[in-house]
Amino acid sequence: MSASRLLVSGIACLIDFDDAGPSRPPASAVPTVRSGVDLLIEDGRVIEVGVGLPAGTAEVVDASDRVVLPGFVDTHRHLWLTALRGLTAETDLGGYLELVAGRLGPRFTPDDLRASAYFGALECLDAGVTTVQDYAHAMRSPDHADAAVSALDASGIRAVFGYGFPVFSTSRDLADIRRVRERYFPTDNGLLTMALSPMGPSYSPIESVREDWKLARELALPIAVHVGAGPVAERPIATLEREGLLTAGTVYVHGNSLPDEELRLIASSGGSVAIAPAVEAQMGHGAPMIGRLRAAGIGYGLGVDVVTATAGDMFTLMRAALVTGYLGEGTRPSPADVLRAATLGGAEILGLAGKVGSLRPGKRADLVLLRADAPNLLPLHHDPVGTVVSSAHPGNVDTVIVDGRVVKRDGALVAGGLPAAREALLAAAHRIAQ
Repeated sequence: MSASRLLVSGIACLIDFDDAGPSRPPASAVPTVRSGVDLLIEDGRVIEVGVGLPAGTAEVVDASDRVVLPGFVDTHRHLWLTALRGLTAETDLGGYLELVAGRLGPRFTPDDLRASAYFGALECLDAGVTTVQDYAHAMRSPDHADAAVSALDASGIRAVFGYGFPVFSTSRDLADIRRVRERYFPTDNGLLTMALSPMGPSYSPIESVREDWKLARELALPIAVHVGAGPVAERPIATLEREGLLTAGTVYVHGNSLPDEELRLIASSGGSVAIAPAVEAQMGHGAPMIGRLRAAGIGYGLGVDVVTATAGDMFTLMRAALVTGYLGEGTRPSPADVLRAATLGGAEILGLAGKVGSLRPGKRADLVLLRADAPNLLPLHHDPVGTVVSSAHPGNVDTVIVDGRVVKRDGALVAGGLPAAREALLAAAHRIAQ
């Protein structure tokens, strides 16, 4: 537990972004970089950033050799797959779907799912990811849904719980979506909020799509959905437009195979895109997206997607986004562009920019402190943003704060019960994959 007042004092390097203006990617992200400043937190909120702020009764966190950033925002991850880490590092999308979705997914009991999602959330926090959209497409029963929500709640992470049904499943318990909304998410003001994560027009018949979008509107839930050119709808965004289902605030995941006409529809409708550059390159989803999204004026964020195929930290994602962005169409992204996508950009597309994504006074206090004196970050002063994006790794994460609470201190998670959580994860992993 942390004090209700925290003073992050004497910050060696504070990197932040101005979140004034529309929720669209700027022509070029311009970070604010400051040194020697303090950051005051009270009751979970950033109160002031300035020089020589009085500590008063606040707990003081010495940041004189720390880089301070907004907490990272992962816009697309399947936390329930943590127990299958590394299992598809050498396979393509078809092999992943056959093995994970087809064979192993049905073996997850509610207890397995809870253990896997909980440990996945701790992995996020350990690496400085303070917000995650958990695309939970493993809801085989109400007990699975209860387990997934309880795992997020116990971890202390900020999360958007995306209720989704399993790939290849023909069973759709829409009543349970209503139950979960009413029981766990009666408002949208908590640390945990809810979204609907349907199969969508690319992968399900239009009758199901109509039902899902109607339910999302009824329950006032945002939608996050995988999209691609086929196998069901070659033009999924045009299909949604034709059905009157294009909705502002929808997060479209991947979309690498979509033509420019589809991207223009996303832009005009107020939608955004979650890209997973590491997995998309490894599994052959299609051409890199950042240049095309920027040209179309579409907001975007970064996502791990699955740790069955790639690392679960934002540093890996930023480097993948930077490198694949050089290989794709359009303007090359800068290190500042991808750092913005990993923080404020991600918060924008999840509809959370009013709460997190930057460290402006009034925002909720989600932040990460990196060791500026680490061998891989020295010297930092030439280009702090370029150094963090090109060289930092999870081992540099010293302190993580979520909603004003310290969840990692001096390089170690403060959550109790970690040995038991490890044992539960390993037991689930052995049982599922035996």
